[in-house]
Amino acid sequence: MPHPRPTALPLTRRQSLALASAALLALHGPRTARAQSARGLAVQARQDLAPHLYEVVYSTAQKAVFVVSAGGFTPEAPQSKVFRLDPATLAVQAEIGLPLKGFGLALDDAAGRLYVGHALDASVTAIDIASNRVVTTLRLAEMVQKPDGKQEAPYGLRRLAVDPARGRLYLPGLSLKDGVLYTVDTKAMKLEKTVPGIGPGASGIALDASGQRIFVSTLAGHLVTVDADQLAVSRQFAAGGAEQPLKLAWDPAGNRLLAIDQGLEGIRRLQEKNIPGFTSSNPGNRVVALEPETGRLLAEAPVAAGPVTLLPDAAKGQLYVASRGGGALTVLALDSLAKRGELSLPAHPNSLAIDAASSALFVTVKAEPKAGALDPEAVARIAL
Repeated sequence: MPHPRPTALPLTRRQSLALASAALLALHGPRTARAQSARGLAVQARQDLAPHLYEVVYSTAQKAVFVVSAGGFTPEAPQSKVFRLDPATLAVQAEIGLPLKGFGLALDDAAGRLYVGHALDASVTAIDIASNRVVTTLRLAEMVQKPDGKQEAPYGLRRLAVDPARGRLYLPGLSLKDGVLYTVDTKAMKLEKTVPGIGPGASGIALDASGQRIFVSTLAGHLVTVDADQLAVSRQFAAGGAEQPLKLAWDPAGNRLLAIDQGLEGIRRLQEKNIPGFTSSNPGNRVVALEPETGRLLAEAPVAAGPVTLLPDAAKGQLYVASRGGGALTVLALDSLAKRGELSLPAHPNSLAIDAASSALFVTVKAEPKAGALDPEAVARIAL
């Protein structure tokens, strides 16, 4: 039975952006790093690129890494771009200018399309990865005017998920009150439907193996299931005690949902202040496995502080977790979540992509936060 809809989290614009991004890491000059290893892990290369790097993907078809830079938030900031990198050396092969600041990525490798989410502008851009050019940009919602006269998107976009079989792109819309799920027809590049009733703080998204169920996590500690045929919310329940389920991933072998439970103190204070009766019962900083039908907690494992993303590797039976606060990459067994190793990646590892054929993991590494900083951030190649 669905739970009552949770109370809204009244986040400011800055807090909403912080949920989608967070701290930055200063690195100086393109270089190859000295290898660091932990149970077989080794940093083979680490390349400084541009300020404000966010998500990264690997294209098997193109044999290329793609990473997005938001550019920056000051008048002198460079243009937001997608960089195409050589997967072996991380050398820049192409730079693709974006019309708006890019944050999230989703890849449809078979169709040769890369989708870029514009978190602050309620828009998404499609890129042809064979020609390295922007195809089109779709606005999902009109900007609204605030009392101070500034324009603001009604919903922030944190994550994207693509379903190639259905020709759809899904984007949770993060709201201070009741979030939505945007569904985009990728063939026509038009908005198909805006699904309401997601709840406050929509953050993570994952599809089951069939693509029939779309799971969205919220920072009110809930899992929401959207039926892909009906494009409507079918279930909503507590996320197994995960209070800050920031990122989701599907584990097909275990028929489970995997989630980051972040444990950010700032979010906890907001929850305590704004959700009636809320009392934190766990410190976060863990990964949880959840039963998708009920949200029941199946397993959990502690990881380094401030986890932000996770990536299953079915071929090796491993789960990789990037912890921004702890500056570490943690490796867990995919089935048991037992710890297999940990690699220091100072300062703030952020997003992950894998080249299974070459046993390589790609990680964006962010800079220490500094007001107005335009320090270059990095992509690292990790040998698995």
